[in-house]
Amino acid sequence: MMWKEYSVSYIKNNRTSSLSVMAAAFISALLLSLLCGLFYNFWIYDIKKIQAEEGDWQGRIIGNLDEKDLEAIENFANVKTAVIHEELSHGQELTVDICFKNRWTIFTDMEKIAELTGLSKEALSYHHTLLNKYLIRDPQDSALRLAFPLVLGVTALACLSLTMIIHNSFAVSMQGRVHQFGIFSSIGATPKQIRVCLIQEAAGLCFVPVIAGNLLGISISAWIIGQTNILGKNMAGRHEAVWSYHPLVLVFTLIITILTIWISAWLPARKLSRSTPLEAIKNTGEMGLKRKKSFSILTWLFGVEGELAGNALKAHRKALRTTTLSLVFSFLAFTLMQCFFTLTSISQNMTYFEKYQHAWDVMVTVKDVDIDTFKETGKIQSLSSVKSGIVYQKASAKRVITEGEISEEMAAAGGFTHAPETYVEKKDGGFLVNAPIIILDDESFLSYCKQIGTAPRLDGAVIRNQIYDMTNPDFRNRGSYDYLTGLQKTSVLCRDGQDDGMAEIPVLAYTREVPVLREEYGTLDLYELVHFLPVSLWKELKDQIGGTKEDVYIRILSEETATLDHLLMLQEEIQEMMSPQYEIISENRIQDKVNNDKVIQGSILISGGFCVLLALIGIGNIFSVTLGFVHQRKREFARYLSIGMTMEGLRKLFCIEALVIAGRPVLITLPLTVLMVGYMIKLSYLDPVLFIREAPVVPILAFLLAIFGFVALAYYLSWKKTARISLADALRDDTM
Repeated sequence: MMWKEYSVSYIKNNRTSSLSVMAAAFISALLLSLLCGLFYNFWIYDIKKIQAEEGDWQGRIIGNLDEKDLEAIENFANVKTAVIHEELSHGQELTVDICFKNRWTIFTDMEKIAELTGLSKEALSYHHTLLNKYLIRDPQDSALRLAFPLVLGVTALACLSLTMIIHNSFAVSMQGRVHQFGIFSSIGATPKQIRVCLIQEAAGLCFVPVIAGNLLGISISAWIIGQTNILGKNMAGRHEAVWSYHPLVLVFTLIITILTIWISAWLPARKLSRSTPLEAIKNTGEMGLKRKKSFSILTWLFGVEGELAGNALKAHRKALRTTTLSLVFSFLAFTLMQCFFTLTSISQNMTYFEKYQHAWDVMVTVKDVDIDTFKETGKIQSLSSVKSGIVYQKASAKRVITEGEISEEMAAAGGFTHAPETYVEKKDGGFLVNAPIIILDDESFLSYCKQIGTAPRLDGAVIRNQIYDMTNPDFRNRGSYDYLTGLQKTSVLCRDGQDDGMAEIPVLAYTREVPVLREEYGTLDLYELVHFLPVSLWKELKDQIGGTKEDVYIRILSEETATLDHLLMLQEEIQEMMSPQYEIISENRIQDKVNNDKVIQGSILISGGFCVLLALIGIGNIFSVTLGFVHQRKREFARYLSIGMTMEGLRKLFCIEALVIAGRPVLITLPLTVLMVGYMIKLSYLDPVLFIREAPVVPILAFLLAIFGFVALAYYLSWKKTARISLADALRDDTM
């Protein structure tokens, strides 16, 4: 009955307040749905990418297994699938990839399977990268793997912030009803009836906006995934994302939104149930203006109008809380997002696009082929538009280095004292380090020998004799020194530290100069000792060392001044030459730059859209507060006029309030942004001057001016209504 007689009438006659609540519910539901939908899709994409690149397995057991052992593994209660990995199996030693029904018990179940098959725990390995996506962590795993938990934490905090904004916007409207429902309570309405009425109002106002917001959020997430595929279409190594949506994601967003609205509607009724009808009636919802005891900066800057504006803002602080939170969060997120992508762009240009500008124009990856069987090297190098073409393949090996072999500079820096066990293993005869092999085609290797000033030969290796200063964390400006003394005439390489796969190779030269390739050395593993070999020598050694990677790479420098059209034509020419015998993936430097710029711009657009939507909640709230409290402000201003204040003074008071509301996000955000960006610059070891030159001043200033503009508009519209004051009508009040 109260819903029909009172609530419907109240909603119709208080459209500004109702629209504010509906707008907050709609935008927040939209953002929650969009955020959760995108997070779910990115999560699924990461899982599918890992499964495609590293295999769809969770646990792996390696050992001498027979048919009975395989049957026992397959019949294990929690095992979903158990598949033999043919490529990693050799003879009786089988590699079995296992997936579980319940992933959370994988570590205990794998140990039970090892006992069941008579193998030790050392025969077990786990797909830590994939398990990390399910928040399953092995205590023995030393890698940090914090990326996904951090993304999940940020998403959870964003969801919490959005629910708080819904609550604050809704609670302001509901708290203003305490006086009205106090009157109902005085004539016999029970707290239960009032609570049901408030919840009915909340449901009536928010049902359509919440459903519409969730559906629109789902649609926008599908559109964003589609645009991401378009932007990243030509990016090497990227898999196409397929938009998906789980019903539980929709259930989660609906439950969070509905629960927040229900709590916001229930709180005023709870407050009423704990107060007497007389106390509720006395609560008119009018501002309580108080004289501040402490000195106010607004008083010092603007005089008595500043003090009155400060008191008014303090009295309205609960009503303005949504605006403050929304504008602060949106402006902080926008400035940090702009600065982050600016830093990313600067770093990418320095470490990739500018660094390799004269190193490669086209890179071709030939899938599943060995360099010694690849027959198209000569054809590619003889193309008229190719200035330089190097065909190479990578292989993994290890080498033992003794204390006497390291250079004096390295010994003075501590030798292998700082080396992590992940990369360097201590042996009786010295230290076992990674010795990656770069196998060049013969012609390119001979050219490389001439480049470094050594006699061109095909019966030996060239060793990169350089190691970066491991004590200097500044990876952009690290010093370096000789790795080895350079007196050793041979290098003994072995297969993953095994004694049965060894080869002694003549060393032609030790040098810091490397072939012009799109490769980096000694970045992640500072102690790796890179060997460059010709393919002729590798043919003799590959059976002893092995470890060859699956693909062959072709680095091409164009003869002409590189343009995008020219490089695209060159790619097509190579594609025609290699088809259909070889499966290739090609990319060019200029297209990579264009694609990267598109991805950054798309990310800025998407992130900026989030920030704008978040700011709209606060802007909607400021319009609601300024226009919804016109009646109260008229009574307040009438009192000021009755004691001699002028309309000019009242206009100044409004301007001060608008300035404080719009300026507060700036005062809070800019110092935080400066500190956080400074910290990011420090972590990335960039010169601050480089960032200052590229600082995103224009978009940040535009966002800031938009905030000031909308706040000023809200106060201007409120002033137009408030300025029409009748002293007699404004001062008439049943509580006086």
